[in-house]
Amino acid sequence: MGALNLYSTAPDAFDDSDVALGVVFGVHASVAMSAARREEGLERKAQSRDVIGRAKGILMAQSGLTDDEAFAVLRSASQRLNLKLRDIAEHIAEQPLVQQPPP
Repeated sequence: MGALNLYSTAPDAFDDSDVALGVVFGVHASVAMSAARREEGLERKAQSRDVIGRAKGILMAQSGLTDDEAFAVLRSASQRLNLKLRDIAEHIAEQPLVQQPPP
């Protein structure tokens, strides 16, 4: 994940307490980096769910599909085109809405 480098101009400048303090700083930095990565991953997952939900809603409104059917269409397109489901959903969500004429 990373490294903590300590330098000195004198040989054997660090004693056991200095090394212990370096370990504490290293562990603290590692925990902070891990939490930041986890937070970033959660944010990406939430954004993916949102765009997939919008794409499902578009498919449901335009094609009269159920929630499960709309997701199956997205999943099938993802597998067929060898693209991530999120990418398929983003493409659908970015398209201009097709207005249906009133009955």
